[in-house]
Amino acid sequence: MASSERSALLTYRLCGGSAEEERGRERGRAAAAPRKLPTFLGVVVPTLLSMFSVVLFLRLGFVVGHAGLYQALAMFAVAYFIIGMTVLSVCAIATNGALDAGGAYYMISRALGPEFGGSIGIMFFLANVCGSALYVLGLVEAVVDSFGIPPGQEAGTGVHVLPQSYWFELLYGTVLLALCLLVCLVGASIYAKATFLIFLIVAAVLGTILVSFFATRPLKVPIRLPDSNGTETDNGSFTGFSLSTLRDNLGGKYDVDYTTGQMMSFSSVFAVMFNGCTGIMAGSNMSGDLKRPSYSIPRGTISAVLFTYLVYNLLAFLMCATCNRTLLQKDYGFLRDISIFPPLVTVGIYAATLSAAMSNLIGASRILYALARDDLFGQALALAKKTSASGNPVMAVILSWLVVQLVLFSGKLNTIASVVTIFFLLVYATVNLACLALEWASAPNFRPTFRYFTWHTCLLGIAGCCVMMFLISPVSASASLGFLLLLLLALHYLSPSSTWGYISQALIFHQVRKYLLMLDVRKDHVKFWRPQMLLMVQNPRGSARLIDFVNDLKKSGLYVLGHVELQDLDMLPSDPLQAQQDSWLSLVDKLNVKAFVSLTLAPSVRHGVRQLLFTSGLGGMRPNTLVLGFYDDEAPQDGLARHPAFTSAREEVPLGFPPLRAAATPKLLSAREYVGIVADTLKMLRNVLLARQLESLDKAWELRRAASPPPTIHVWPVNLLRPDSARYADTCSLFLLQMACVLNMARAWRRARLRLFLCVEAGTMPHAQEEKLRQLLKDLRIQAQIQLVPWDAITRLHWQTCQGPSGGPAEEEEEEEGVVNFPTNTTQVSDEYVRAANKLVLEQSPAPAVRFLYLPRPPADTSLYPLYLHQLELLTRGLGPTVLVHGVSAVTSTQL
Repeated sequence: MASSERSALLTYRLCGGSAEEERGRERGRAAAAPRKLPTFLGVVVPTLLSMFSVVLFLRLGFVVGHAGLYQALAMFAVAYFIIGMTVLSVCAIATNGALDAGGAYYMISRALGPEFGGSIGIMFFLANVCGSALYVLGLVEAVVDSFGIPPGQEAGTGVHVLPQSYWFELLYGTVLLALCLLVCLVGASIYAKATFLIFLIVAAVLGTILVSFFATRPLKVPIRLPDSNGTETDNGSFTGFSLSTLRDNLGGKYDVDYTTGQMMSFSSVFAVMFNGCTGIMAGSNMSGDLKRPSYSIPRGTISAVLFTYLVYNLLAFLMCATCNRTLLQKDYGFLRDISIFPPLVTVGIYAATLSAAMSNLIGASRILYALARDDLFGQALALAKKTSASGNPVMAVILSWLVVQLVLFSGKLNTIASVVTIFFLLVYATVNLACLALEWASAPNFRPTFRYFTWHTCLLGIAGCCVMMFLISPVSASASLGFLLLLLLALHYLSPSSTWGYISQALIFHQVRKYLLMLDVRKDHVKFWRPQMLLMVQNPRGSARLIDFVNDLKKSGLYVLGHVELQDLDMLPSDPLQAQQDSWLSLVDKLNVKAFVSLTLAPSVRHGVRQLLFTSGLGGMRPNTLVLGFYDDEAPQDGLARHPAFTSAREEVPLGFPPLRAAATPKLLSAREYVGIVADTLKMLRNVLLARQLESLDKAWELRRAASPPPTIHVWPVNLLRPDSARYADTCSLFLLQMACVLNMARAWRRARLRLFLCVEAGTMPHAQEEKLRQLLKDLRIQAQIQLVPWDAITRLHWQTCQGPSGGPAEEEEEEEGVVNFPTNTTQVSDEYVRAANKLVLEQSPAPAVRFLYLPRPPADTSLYPLYLHQLELLTRGLGPTVLVHGVSAVTSTQL
């Protein structure tokens, strides 16, 4: 017992998977090196390297040149507001449990569930793939700028020997990407160890650039641009610090991008600039290697983000104060031209862009591997599971490389910048959504050590991401959201169930609890009454069609499957019902019924049913109608084995239900106890339905057959066992009419037609009775055909055998209508009369799909219970699917 109680705690992770997954991870951690990275090396350095790359060295002048200083600062403010809100969410999730490989995918999937996690994982994979291609194209641009043959020249001179054209640049990109692939396949660990060296190079280049703005004298920079007529030569100016230059660069002046030939705008420039802000999750991906993840991730990520924000703003100001607009707009590599040591800038650009390209390629492959390992897409990603002997996911790396190679065909950095930005904005919006959902769910186990966030910050982050997505490109944003929705639906219906936990369940619980408290039973009104069913099931193997039938009867009301296990908890080591719960829930799923399951232990079935009637439901959602199968001597048939949901060759669901009772085996329930359950239910002012031979109802055949006329539902609202008190407008008759109408309103039964039988005697003005009943149906808005049935011969049998005055007992019951009364005429009804009534019902043709009959109250004398049950058996013998109904609550209304 103690070990079982501890196991849940030992395998627990808020963002984790199953116990088996946890044990696998523990073995991997034991074999790996111990956690040793401090905050600076483990979080700050990876984050800075991810954010300082192409935009810093090759596109910051482009941003400032087109947007001007004011709009550039506004872009930085908007971008860093979005990533600032996202960083708060990342820190909150990252400090709320152990993280594993997969980065944002792992956080989102374990927080929101497999549907959101898998779909966002694919989007994050595409974002990393396009990001890797973007950095490769930036590196190609830098290489061509340094070693390419100038436009207009046929032959190169000196180091300018590389031809420039679309296909040559695609070739250069392919070669550089192959180098990245080689490193990722062979030397990924070498790249990881060289991260700090690359950071030192980038920091040295950045320092050189800052010094150059002060140390370099004013100079003219010749610019050669491709033109339709050959080449166009222009001159850019580095003026040094000049108030005039600063004033000229304050406002925006959008022009044509010389690499793509497209006119720039605020949104297109923002799309390029935002790619310098997409590395904020690099630190959280290193959580497995950090000494103190909950300490390092928030401090390291926030420090890196604040540092990059200051650097971008400082460089933007220095550029606007020292470089004219022509230099900023027409020469993306001008930082090398104005540097005090140009080769170092060139090395820095190469190191930063190549590092970022490899980082994104490695990140994309790890996300793809995590998706494949989680089996969310089945065999579609099975190939990506293959790893090398050292654990490197080589096939995921190769597949990621192939996709990046396809993206390289876009040709230019600025062409795919908007796509990359939209993908990352979508991922960041979902990270904020994950944190918002966890916060709103108010789960006690959501206790991040980082507390500097609220649901307001999450909501602001989501809003900022969505607004900027549609400002950048409404078409691309809509297409991305549509693709995300398709992935979401596909995973919802096709992916296997997981043990990660679904945030939707926590949110639903939170909202249901709130609305249940608002559901006040004191405000119930008959106009809004609906059936709330408790169906007692002894063994589902013999009740599959009954379960489906009652599902049609519930009319969007509560539906509970109840089961009583005859055991004593005092004599057991643990609760046996826990082991059965999963089988019952699987049954509900496979039968596709909207039902809850309520199981109980009791010394007898009668006590168990009482318990369920008292305790089932919650607040204003409690069963008001009990449904029982009929008590007879027929041997139960295994309808579950023949049910279409369990005869599919594609899937077999093992259910832990015992075999059905053999015909010679004694029942667990006596006839007296069965009738006692009916009497108890009526005492508790609950309605009762007794269903006989519902397992013989083939609903699919009855309702889909092409025969004419359509199937019918026969309704007998008169108490056939009390011909001396036959009434059509008492509470029970109206409830019976309501239940038949509810069944007819169900989608599967809309083709059926209601047929109402009016039993008349000679000399009682049958047409007047028919008109009165027709008016009642009109007032109740029930469409039904009325059929007159003479039953003089039947009632004559009753009067011949009736003992005592005919009016006494009937009049007493009418006076006590609505009060707990007990008819005493059970002994006054002969078997001959009941058989005649049964024959009368059976002779009405054509045969219906189902019949609804009036169920009389059990007798007050408990010794007459067996006789009462015998009369019900005679009345319904051979009728096929039949429902005996007794209602005690008003359920119909003629008012608005």
